[in-house]
Amino acid sequence: MSSKDRDFPYWLVAVVLIGGLLFAEVLRDPASRDVLATLSQGIKITIFVTIVSYAMACTLGLTLALMAGSGSLLLRQIARFYVEVMRGIPILVLLLYVAFVLAPAMVAGWNALGLPEVRTRDFPLLWRAIIALFLAYSAFLAEVFRAGLKSVDAGQIEAGRALGLSRWHRFRFIVWPQALRTILPPLGNDFVAMVKDSSLVSVLGVADITQLGKVLAAGNFRYFETYNVVALVYLTMTISLSLVLRRFERGRR
Repeated sequence: MSSKDRDFPYWLVAVVLIGGLLFAEVLRDPASRDVLATLSQGIKITIFVTIVSYAMACTLGLTLALMAGSGSLLLRQIARFYVEVMRGIPILVLLLYVAFVLAPAMVAGWNALGLPEVRTRDFPLLWRAIIALFLAYSAFLAEVFRAGLKSVDAGQIEAGRALGLSRWHRFRFIVWPQALRTILPPLGNDFVAMVKDSSLVSVLGVADITQLGKVLAAGNFRYFETYNVVALVYLTMTISLSLVLRRFERGRR
């Protein structure tokens, strides 16, 4: 068998065929069509939660990675403390903690400053969920960024220093472009993972795909049709994202 035959994505052909058959069945069945129409409202929430949480997690993760590689012992220890603690807490537990412990504490702190009074119930559950996901994933992304930054040859950094480049210019023109090629695949994987983990926000009642599916199934008792469509929607989103990210990675090489 040639290498071209071995590399052919037979798995993708199988997924497309099975997915096409399932979607055809969904469109044929009135009950499944109603489920899909209802879930379409939750897709927007899922996408919003994923994109906002991931962008915030990337920002904090890169900051933590830079702190972990700094010359300051204090900054390194703070970064390591945060990463180890956040990676040791299950995301579901962190969601509940942020929603029912951290959020009320933040509101109490705000009111203690003498600012316009805010009630805990005014803190939307959607943003409590986003904060929890961003805190959890920032720890994992910090390790991705740290590994990418450390993969750059130290000799090139020294050469940049010898040429008189500032610390910022060495990072911008030498370290970051090379580190980015290394971290793109794991960053993409974590983004796809966050799409799936965003379903956990349903425990807070956020109207994402999973929550709408649970409410719908509880009302019409069509668990088979409902959760078939829920699984199919998530599968379509994650596989599509994986293919787009894989193509983007190849284009960067």
